[in-house]
Amino acid sequence: MLRIDDISYSIQGRPLFEGASVSIPTGHKVGLVGPNGAGKTTLFKLIRGELALDGGEISLPSRARIGGVAQEAPGTATSVLDTVLEADEERAALLAESETATDPQRIADIQTRLTDIDAWSAEARAASILDGLGFSNDDQARPSADFSGGWRMRIALAGVLLSQPDLLLLDEPTNYLDLEGALWLETYLARYPHTVIVISHDRDLLNRAVGHILHVEDRGLTLYTGGYDDFAKLRAERRALQAAAAKKQADRRAHLQSFVDRFRAKASKARQAQSRVKMLEKMTPITSPEEAKFHRFGFPQPEELSPPIVATEGVSVGYGDRAVLRRLDLRIDQDDRIALLGRNGQGKSTLSKLLAERLPVMEGKLTRSSKLRVGYFAQHQVDELQLDETPLDHIHHLRPDEAPSKLRARLAGFGLMEAQAKTKVGLLSGGQKARLSLLIATIDAPHILILDEPTNHLDIESREALTEALNDYTGAVVLVSHDMHLLGLVADRLWLVKDGAVSPWQGDLDDYRRFLLQGDQPVTKPEPKPAAKPAPKRPPRDAMPGLRAEARRAEERVTKLTDMLAKLDSKLADPALYHQPLEAKKWRRKHAEAVAAMSRAEDIWIKALEDLETAKSD
Repeated sequence: MLRIDDISYSIQGRPLFEGASVSIPTGHKVGLVGPNGAGKTTLFKLIRGELALDGGEISLPSRARIGGVAQEAPGTATSVLDTVLEADEERAALLAESETATDPQRIADIQTRLTDIDAWSAEARAASILDGLGFSNDDQARPSADFSGGWRMRIALAGVLLSQPDLLLLDEPTNYLDLEGALWLETYLARYPHTVIVISHDRDLLNRAVGHILHVEDRGLTLYTGGYDDFAKLRAERRALQAAAAKKQADRRAHLQSFVDRFRAKASKARQAQSRVKMLEKMTPITSPEEAKFHRFGFPQPEELSPPIVATEGVSVGYGDRAVLRRLDLRIDQDDRIALLGRNGQGKSTLSKLLAERLPVMEGKLTRSSKLRVGYFAQHQVDELQLDETPLDHIHHLRPDEAPSKLRARLAGFGLMEAQAKTKVGLLSGGQKARLSLLIATIDAPHILILDEPTNHLDIESREALTEALNDYTGAVVLVSHDMHLLGLVADRLWLVKDGAVSPWQGDLDDYRRFLLQGDQPVTKPEPKPAAKPAPKRPPRDAMPGLRAEARRAEERVTKLTDMLAKLDSKLADPALYHQPLEAKKWRRKHAEAVAAMSRAEDIWIKALEDLETAKSD
């Protein structure tokens, strides 16, 4: 069990934790959440002993191993697979010692321990983990230095997962994963045999992979049972109760104070007034909760263009002489919301760059509206910001003739207030840099906005703000993201990028999730039942009893479906349902299925009544 008892810690005189306590039982999977700057990453450093507490104590069972991923992963000439195997330091040390040990007892101890930690299956387990994180067999044999920083972070993550520490601390692990890697990690963490604490802004991961939420707020720690949606609902209820209690107490204090003010000077009421003063002094103040600081994004809206705004005919695109995507026949209209699906390396970013005019057409024809403006956001663009300039400087370069007040208003529309507007970019948080990059991408009111992993570094509140902005936006959106919550709320068209082609995905995001988790096996759907054979036009009169029974059954079916639709309509009318988008989507699907079933049932009922009337007339 991890015990955090009454800890206090300050940075430059600013308290991050004061009297914070929590106990996390062994084996629990916990999501660590809280506003930016609340101290989540600092708490990890305190647990690892990298920082000294001002007060209190953090304790773990003796010999418990703590593991996590460093912020940087250097590349070496060692292969990816061997780099991951070396990360299990105990196994590597035992294997090295086994080659030089001469004492029979020590050799026996080494072999026993190697068996205990399942050392002989380590290579297969490492290969499986790397495969889940997107490394092919050929990739696993390449030197780690061949890979970019994001891929090296995946290698480091694979290493810590292989070593299976007793307490696994992960800080935003999906930031350097694609959708497939994020889904794999969700499943892996849910099965992880030891304790996990993960800092994440990925709602799906926090709903599926963890069973508790540890919230950092007001310099304290509170542990909630359930995933993120359960936490958000319970916290909202608690805040409402706290606000109501604070108001009730304020009213009570005002009433008591009014009595004291009116009667303190009167001898006949002095004793009662003094009694009420004591009551006021004993009353522990209830503080009304502060509202979360939530900034909406303000995307400028483009004028409407005639459809299509982009069309391709037989287009191939790639790098140098190598085509990555071929024979693309695509059409995008201004009201499209398209999510690009596909495993890493299949060409999602290549297609994004083609649409963003960052890659030329190798063959075929690409047609764009003559007035088309394109906005493009990619992960690397955050790194291309000028670190020694302020956000105000960046926007001034793009709008040199605008008044400073207008430039500040633009920044404020993306949550970059006066203090951040004048701060050098190098000192901003990752989320603030991402907001600035989104502002730059949308400043010209583009007709099509192409977003490649826009949620990295954005906290949950900022992701919700981005979702609202995209749904309000009147241009086309092409979206690549590992955040399925965002995809589910924004996208209404799904394109699968696979094997050099782009085609519509015949299913929804739940189907795609199953497709990935089944290892690219086709998603099986129930086969439609064969249509019933049509009844004869003029049934014989002796069939009357059967026809009456059929009409009665059909009527009962219509009645049941009418009741079901009434209940579904009531369910869909509940505003609380839409706080859980996946649940809302499920109930909308049920409603659509019930409407279709009602249509079929009414047709059958009418046909049964017609047959009955025909038989009566014979």
